[in-house]
Amino acid sequence: MQPREGIPAAGGASRPPARSTYDAVIIGGGHNGLVAAAYLARAGRSVLVLERLGRTGGAAVSTQAFPGVQARLSQYSYLVSLLPRKIVDELGLRFAVRRRRISSYTPTTRDGRPGGLLVDNGDEARTADSFRQLTGSDREFDSWREFYGMTRQVAERVFPSLTEPLPSQAELRERVADPAAWEALFERPIGETVERFFSHDLVRGVVLTDALIGTFTHAHDPSLRQNRCFLYHVIGGGTGDWDVPVGGMGALTDALADAARAAGAEILTGCEVTALDPDGAVAEVAYRTGDVERRVGARQVLSNAAPQTLAGLLGRKPAVPGPQGSQLKVNMLLRRLPRLRDGSVDPREAFAGTFHIAESYGELEAAYREAADGRIPSPAPSEIYCHSLADPSILGPDLAARGFHTLTLFGLHLPAGLFTEGGDATRRAALDAVLAPLDACLDEPLADCLALDGEGRPCIEVKSPLDLEHDLGLPGGNIFHQDLEFPYGDGTDNRWGVATGHPKVLLCGAGALRGGGVSGIPGHNAAMAALGR
Repeated sequence: MQPREGIPAAGGASRPPARSTYDAVIIGGGHNGLVAAAYLARAGRSVLVLERLGRTGGAAVSTQAFPGVQARLSQYSYLVSLLPRKIVDELGLRFAVRRRRISSYTPTTRDGRPGGLLVDNGDEARTADSFRQLTGSDREFDSWREFYGMTRQVAERVFPSLTEPLPSQAELRERVADPAAWEALFERPIGETVERFFSHDLVRGVVLTDALIGTFTHAHDPSLRQNRCFLYHVIGGGTGDWDVPVGGMGALTDALADAARAAGAEILTGCEVTALDPDGAVAEVAYRTGDVERRVGARQVLSNAAPQTLAGLLGRKPAVPGPQGSQLKVNMLLRRLPRLRDGSVDPREAFAGTFHIAESYGELEAAYREAADGRIPSPAPSEIYCHSLADPSILGPDLAARGFHTLTLFGLHLPAGLFTEGGDATRRAALDAVLAPLDACLDEPLADCLALDGEGRPCIEVKSPLDLEHDLGLPGGNIFHQDLEFPYGDGTDNRWGVATGHPKVLLCGAGALRGGGVSGIPGHNAAMAALGR
């Protein structure tokens, strides 16, 4: 399946909406907004989606990033874990994912010789042997199995609750039914748990990375921001597996837009909401399309925008700036996968899972400290994966036949504040900081493997947090809109975790209490709240 470049609105953005008042107006046509639209329209509600960009999908899109090259990359978000099968089935989506057999590969040096830790989901004995070669005993692998046995049990019990009315803290703790696991994941800094289970610096780092993806923090942060990030990265699907979207991430949002339209929702792109007044008999939504200003009424408004953005639309200034995004996204197209210094592993396996670079426990802490001091860390930690190994359909037939591959790199501890000065020079320095430690693991320079676009330029695209703010309207480039929260409530009447303080306005995006990631969960929950379920 070749995903489309996001779906434009039928009839174009310049036409007025079909009604003057809708049961629901949804601000933003990202995947969560489309989930909400599909559920509400299927329930018989009149629904209008207003999307600022010229296409639907938000961050979950597929794009031909390199001119003249038939490769469609998941440009921003790129893997699926949190999307419940319940949503796919209830909305009748034609969408599939593929499991990655290789969970991760982490290159290292043993006694002066290149090696690596390979975690193979399909061969426990092979994984155990890789741990044994790294650490010299079976102890670390035994701890690995015990630790991830604990997280999987928590995942099985917590994940189904994400599409149910919001439990209280006590109710969720009772559901977990494991006081030691609850304390380790919900009450004490995750660094304490990692250090208690594991002794090897590299293994500790591989475990900790899930607590740091897109979150600028450290292992022992007393606020537990790292714990919340970790939890969302290990509970998806009740297993914690991160899967490859077949056809690219745009295949999901295209299917969602199709489902919403088929149910009767109206979707207008190129329409930027400029103000929201929820205090009348119906809420009034003002928006701009080109040079034309329009208004539409809504009995309910569901906001897929970040809470900070929503505050501005309501005429309020956020009390404090939200947390910055903290990542560098690098998309690449290669003529071939690079050779590794570690000759014991095939690059097709090493890059099939998550390829960890400069992510030992000590390196993660050192990088955080450097970035907190206002410097680009060197080396900068990152992780890489190759979509086209699991799903070659994102490549044109000629590229696939010639052995081309995509690589996606996600750099950690690179907060937005590092990019506010220096322009292109800072971006180049950040790119060098993530590519240099990768090159140190390769038997040939990565630059020698890069494909060229139709104009003869290397196929490499860099997105800083400020680029995400500019491209997608994410304040500070924060991929979660704001700090993640634990998935329980405080006993108030916020039954679905989507309330805003305005009865007619609900959050349906990543900034909802159980938001974050490509999940559709806040879209589903906002729809349930709007329907009074």
